[in-house]
Amino acid sequence: MRSFSSIWLALLIIGAAQGETRFTVATYNLENYHLRDFGNRKAKPPEARAKVVAHLATIKPDVVALQEIGEPAALAELQASLKIAGVDLRYSEHLAGWDTNIFVAVLSRFPITARHPHTNDQFLLGGRRFHSSRATIEIEIAAAPQRRFTLLTTHLKSKRQLPGADESELREQEALQLRGHIDALLARDPQRDVVVCGDLNDTKDAPAVRIVRGKGAAALVDTRPFERNGDTVPSDNPRFEPRRVAWTHFYGIEGCLDRT
Repeated sequence: MRSFSSIWLALLIIGAAQGETRFTVATYNLENYHLRDFGNRKAKPPEARAKVVAHLATIKPDVVALQEIGEPAALAELQASLKIAGVDLRYSEHLAGWDTNIFVAVLSRFPITARHPHTNDQFLLGGRRFHSSRATIEIEIAAAPQRRFTLLTTHLKSKRQLPGADESELREQEALQLRGHIDALLARDPQRDVVVCGDLNDTKDAPAVRIVRGKGAAALVDTRPFERNGDTVPSDNPRFEPRRVAWTHFYGIEGCLDRT
């Protein structure tokens, strides 16, 4: 299954083939999970870190992609806390990119059998060279002897404006870099099962998300969890998708939690 997520916390259930075990993949922006003040970011209080552990212990993911994790010691602390809470994710990947304050990571119950890190993606925009702020993790995970999949995760540019470039254009360029990694993977192995998840910092119909989703035979499938309240009933207008409700986190400036 090829899938993507643009939401703050997503739960992905990959439908297993007959005779195989179902497993859960989650993605979670931890919002500065630092053990100490790091760069211009404050340490996450112990009470907030405990809430993160409690949430993940409720979900019990087999694999979780993490954004805004701190240095490797912060990942190790989260991993140890989850084990105490009954979620043993013993395999890990932690990757630093151009941003030296927050990072991306993956914790997995299953072995990681291959790693293809992308830490130096760059592009030209308006005659200037930019680097993707965060790295992109690309790892192969063995969920079962005969069931392997590749997971890609990253954290695209936020909607915070920067001098010298438009935030949406930067995010679109980073999305192109991510999509390039997806296309290269599928060119090597067209039958590969792929999960693409993370914080894309945009809504589902925004240009950056459409770029990541792709088109045609290589298009990704939206596997975000939706409320099970009959919203899969076809719309009265055949041009519209079913009225599915998926909760997405927005910062306070937008004034609310938005449904996308």
